[in-house]
Amino acid sequence: MKPETVERIRKFTEDRDWDQFHSPANLAKSIVIEAAELLECFQWSDENYDLQHVKEELADVMVYSQNLLDKLGLDADEIINMKMTQNEAKYSVDKAKGNAVKYDQL
Repeated sequence: MKPETVERIRKFTEDRDWDQFHSPANLAKSIVIEAAELLECFQWSDENYDLQHVKEELADVMVYSQNLLDKLGLDADEIINMKMTQNEAKYSVDKAKGNAVKYDQL
C-alpha cells in the first residue's frame, strides 16, 4: 500500500478512538468476517458478481490487515517477502508449475 493510504487508515482509526477495540484477536476475527463477506460475493456464481461489492469487501480485509500489522508492529513487505521465500522453497517451479496440489503432495 502507498504510505499515504496507510496514514489515511491510521488517521481514520485514531480520529474515532477505535484503537482501544483493536486487539490482535478482534482484528483477526474482523479479517475473517470480512473475508467471508468477500467470498459471499461469489456464492452463487464464479463469473456473475458485483465488482463494486468485491472491491468494498476486499478493501475491508486490507484495512483490517493494516490495522493488525500496526497493532503487532509488523511491516507488510517484510512478512510478505518472508512468506514468499518459504513458499518458493515449498513449491519449486519444476514440481509445482501447473499443479494445484499441496506442497507435501508434490
